[in-house]
Amino acid sequence: MAGLLFSKFLTYRFRYQIGYSFVVLIFIALLVVAGLFVPGGLSEAERAQFVDTASMDLQNIDTLAIPNMPFFTMQRLSMELLGPTEFAFKLPALVAALFAGIGAVFLLRRWFKPNIAILATIIMITTGQFLFVAQAGSGAITYLLWPIWLLLAATMITSSPHNKRFWKLLFFVILPLSLYTPLGIYLAFAICSAGLLHPHVRYVLKRMPIPHLLLLLFISLSVVTPLMYLSLNRPSLLLDLLGMPATWPPDLWANLQILSQQYLNFIWPQSGTLMTPVLGLGSIALILLGAWQQFTIRYTARSYTLVAWILLLLPVLVVNPEFASVGFVPLLLLLASGLSYILRFWYDMFPRNPYARFIGIIPLAILVFGLVISGLGRYFDGYRYDPVTATSFSHDVSLYNEHIDSKNISKLVVTNKERPFYLALVSYDDTPPLILSVTPSSGEFAATHDAHKQIDLTPTKIITTATSEESDRFYIYKK
Repeated sequence: MAGLLFSKFLTYRFRYQIGYSFVVLIFIALLVVAGLFVPGGLSEAERAQFVDTASMDLQNIDTLAIPNMPFFTMQRLSMELLGPTEFAFKLPALVAALFAGIGAVFLLRRWFKPNIAILATIIMITTGQFLFVAQAGSGAITYLLWPIWLLLAATMITSSPHNKRFWKLLFFVILPLSLYTPLGIYLAFAICSAGLLHPHVRYVLKRMPIPHLLLLLFISLSVVTPLMYLSLNRPSLLLDLLGMPATWPPDLWANLQILSQQYLNFIWPQSGTLMTPVLGLGSIALILLGAWQQFTIRYTARSYTLVAWILLLLPVLVVNPEFASVGFVPLLLLLASGLSYILRFWYDMFPRNPYARFIGIIPLAILVFGLVISGLGRYFDGYRYDPVTATSFSHDVSLYNEHIDSKNISKLVVTNKERPFYLALVSYDDTPPLILSVTPSSGEFAATHDAHKQIDLTPTKIITTATSEESDRFYIYKK
């Protein structure tokens, strides 16, 4: 009787549509805030990537032989169109994050029930690690984008009767594109092994017409051919894509400590460019429960792919823990599996009591609400006010555009270490200023924070940021 009363409410009948709309609005708002305000500026890794992106040249193949080349090509195009601003540099990551979030909604909806998909998506988009990589111009968002859409396309091919040609085409385009991203080959291997070993996937592949399959393979080969050519010109690119560390042999004990700090050290969290641990204690508990579930039902194609993918990633992460973001998607799926198990266990206890079924949602909602609030609070407060984290991001690009480039100051004094970055920055200008390592003989000029120490003059203006340490970023002189 109570169930019939609930079903009569208009909001109940459209609860999933309302839930997904609510998630989309929150998601867009968070991306806008992360892209424009928090944390703001560029990290050291982003500054290094800024230089590599500006040096990309079709006439010089070596400048294209870098991991995530398609993403950085879009980044270069963004800055060519919008100018060398922080927003233009981060825009491709924000767009990729939007598509990753949309793909995650559809993927979770296919793997789990709608209520679990909504809850898991809310947890995902409010996690500090996701918001951090969503605005990072270093290309880390591709570790989420390609796996989500690759798994979604594979799921739709094997389980959905609608638009199979579209999903097949999408799969055979995304699969080679994912190979441009470090560690992307491991998910491709896990999916291909599932196709060869799992009976249902083999059955789907056998039913594909041979000409159709050959055409799709030709498309994939066409997409991956530039990567093969770049790898022949620079063999070390393959090692980068496989996730091999720069120094060998690696310090495995130190790497295990780094991984432990990133995911398990809740007692002594650390701050830096990336605040750790990246997930809360409640999320880790759900992930462990979901991992147990997946290992117990590994006979399904989805569980087989997920377990194989995790087992392939673990040794690589131990060898090179800097790719911690690669584990976000499998951890998200395990978290959703843990949520699904809790809800299913409660419903099995009370199969016919609608009051007990409804009451069981309350503690789960409190758990999700706590994870969301703690994730958002830690992200916004940590990346804005933590003394170590806030000073890890430089606002020099926006300050240069506002106070130097717009004022037509024609000379900029930098140190030798800063010279490549500022040469990359001014390369987008129609009339770039002179980048000097010595004090100009006359006229008005500017100097960076580090370069002004070698100038024995009184500045006419000091350009500062809101940070409490090293806030004096540029000095304006007139000689």
